[in-house]
Amino acid sequence: MPDDVPTETPTGRGSRGHRRLAPSRVREVLAEAVEALGGQERPGQVQMAEEVARSFDDGLHLLVQAGTGTGKSLAYLVPSMLHHKRVVVATATLALQHQLVERDLPRLVEAIEHEQGVSSSYAVLKGRSNYACLHRIREGVPDDQGVLVDVPEGSMGKQVLELRAWAEEQAENDGTGERDHAPRHTDRLWRQVSVSARECLGRSRCAFGDECFAERARDRAAESQLVITNHSLLAIDAIEGVPMIPEYDVVVVDEAHEVTARITQAATDELSTGDVERAARRAQRWVEGSEADDLDDAAGALEGALAQSEPGRIDRIPADLADALVLVRDAARACLGAFPKEGEGDADAGRSQARAGVQEVFNHAERMAADLESDVLWRNDREPARGGPQLCVAPLQVWGPMRDKLLRDKTVVFTSATLMLGGDFSVVASSVGLKPSERIPTEPVGEVVDESSGPDEEVLPWRGIDVGSPFDYGKQAILYVARHLPSPGRNGLGKAQLDEIVELVDAAEGRTLGLFSSRRAAETAAEEVRARLPHLTTLAQGDAQLPELARQFVEDPHTCLFGTLSLWQGLDVPGDTCQLVLIDRIPFPRPDDPLMSARQRAADQSGGNGFMQVAATHAALLLAQGSGRLIRSTTDKGVVAVLDPRLVTARYGGFLKASLPPMWTTTDPAVVRKALARLASSAG
Repeated sequence: MPDDVPTETPTGRGSRGHRRLAPSRVREVLAEAVEALGGQERPGQVQMAEEVARSFDDGLHLLVQAGTGTGKSLAYLVPSMLHHKRVVVATATLALQHQLVERDLPRLVEAIEHEQGVSSSYAVLKGRSNYACLHRIREGVPDDQGVLVDVPEGSMGKQVLELRAWAEEQAENDGTGERDHAPRHTDRLWRQVSVSARECLGRSRCAFGDECFAERARDRAAESQLVITNHSLLAIDAIEGVPMIPEYDVVVVDEAHEVTARITQAATDELSTGDVERAARRAQRWVEGSEADDLDDAAGALEGALAQSEPGRIDRIPADLADALVLVRDAARACLGAFPKEGEGDADAGRSQARAGVQEVFNHAERMAADLESDVLWRNDREPARGGPQLCVAPLQVWGPMRDKLLRDKTVVFTSATLMLGGDFSVVASSVGLKPSERIPTEPVGEVVDESSGPDEEVLPWRGIDVGSPFDYGKQAILYVARHLPSPGRNGLGKAQLDEIVELVDAAEGRTLGLFSSRRAAETAAEEVRARLPHLTTLAQGDAQLPELARQFVEDPHTCLFGTLSLWQGLDVPGDTCQLVLIDRIPFPRPDDPLMSARQRAADQSGGNGFMQVAATHAALLLAQGSGRLIRSTTDKGVVAVLDPRLVTARYGGFLKASLPPMWTTTDPAVVRKALARLASSAG
């Protein structure tokens, strides 16, 4: 049968009984979009678009690795607009969300909205605290006792008034009220004009419910074919079961290499003495009995127990800490019961905020006191000015909830430039809840997967494809491993590493992005380069805000930018600006990281290799992301220099190397310095 003839879909998850989308139709619409946007056809992009459409039709999960420059956004947006039901796209970063909504989607809609069968409506959906709250702006912000207070004095008050004026203008002009579009502000300022989901009065009880930015965003999402959201909101909706997103049957998870970390973050709770005291103070105005005072007393018990505990992971909760958590839990429960019942239409922002604070304390204390095997508990030390010690609890793993509550109900496409770790999809697939044994071959597009007999109920079939990259890494990039250097020690960068950094930066005449395992290492390297190569501009993370540092880095090629994790994944600088990416050491997690160490131990206890499954996987992902900062276009050339000899001497080095782009590799420092000098000379 020709592939342009629609056929009935098989009995796939969430997509039963509709006519299949022909591959030729996908290719046709994609080609029109690419031409209208002034791009060029890329085989990997076409292959990905066809496979995404096929996954939507078959109801089978898909992992698709699409290298930088493939154009993966268009490759999933086009099938999404041709799909017969709503599609959710979840991203990890605000940067990609902004790119999709502000650039990619408007241009795509303009290019193909006239096409038959294209649903071009789309909407953005974020957590409630990302929108200005008109009730808080117009009625005021409650203080710790729940009493409405005036705008702060001084420059902060002026900025709050500016945010309020902006929000009113947004309301008047049918704007979105999103934080991303607000005047420049800090987190503290934004809290003056926004509320959390728990603090919200609710649409039906709020005097400004019909104007509410968050509710209107949900309304737009309910009317749209495509909903753009983030990993955290997806987790709250699908895994925690709190309805946040309108009904959908298919989700595309972009930046999927980060999804487990983001879901873990969304499922992490924190509790400190200050949290309990604040909740008690806010409740005192509304609770007539002694319940709020009892909660404040429980805060004192928690403070004493925390002072006696040690920082780090808590495998067995000490008796005094367990008793304090139970005391906080029970006091919070009693306090909740003592709040006056709310009558019909009886809405008060102060009471809602106070009750929300107590509810949050109760939830967190109850979870921590339960001491579940599925959770990891630890004490995190903060500076006294930032609240002092706090308890944190996070899920030991997220693949189980993802499998049971997302993958069983929805069809999911996971995509990223980094999904094959160690040269295989198995590691990432396992982390999101898909078993390597469930992978099925990727048949030619157009064939139907026969599930008529139905797989076993426990089996979740998935495909994995690598559509490659338009870049020729073997010719564009060199991977240099400084085998002659000593292995990194605990004391940071030594003389040998600093000499190597200076020599490489000197050969490159700047043009260097330094990715370091710690802030101290980045600052030490920056100081050394500034002292020995004063003719170059050397910037270190912390010297200014990241956007400003990136701007300076791009504008002057004779510049070095040294930093830590946010630079490993969040910087896009194509061209001659970046011809050398320096990585000081293999980015294994810290041995005392509570969550990573717990996961590693659990893997060992289950018969696996905890080091490879957790530590090496973490390092491989970051190495791949860091190396990916170098080649961002087909004309880029340069060197990734890893100053850690273990990449070529340790047994796990092969796994890590197989996770990187296929660059030409050398351990000869003279070869690399000459190559960098040639690149610098040609760049001018």
